[in-house]
Amino acid sequence: MALYLISFDRGWMTFPEEDLPAVADAARAVCREAIDAGALVFTGGIGDDDPTTLVGVDGSVTDGPYPETKEMVGGVMVVDVPSRDEAVEWAKKVAVACRCAQEVREFLPDPMVTEFLNR
Repeated sequence: MALYLISFDRGWMTFPEEDLPAVADAARAVCREAIDAGALVFTGGIGDDDPTTLVGVDGSVTDGPYPETKEMVGGVMVVDVPSRDEAVEWAKKVAVACRCAQEVREFLPDPMVTEFLNR
């Protein structure tokens, strides 16, 4: 099995505000399906107005993101599935439910993390 990140940029959701309850219900249904299939590891949306903190490699802490930032993650789903093709199938379901494109990326394999997750 491999872990895949399914995510979208917050600017990609462009449906009317009154459609939000229907979109949320559809997204929850996909999450329930992923739970029932044993594929869901984690999912969550990221608020547009939530404060962001940037921590530098030297430990410095600043407010962010900077105004020139054009892309910010709006939501994520992590699935544990046997193949990229299966991750793409989940991303298709999320894209339809959320009415926006989804990006699929594989987490780098780490035997120690895999062992930890299997406990």
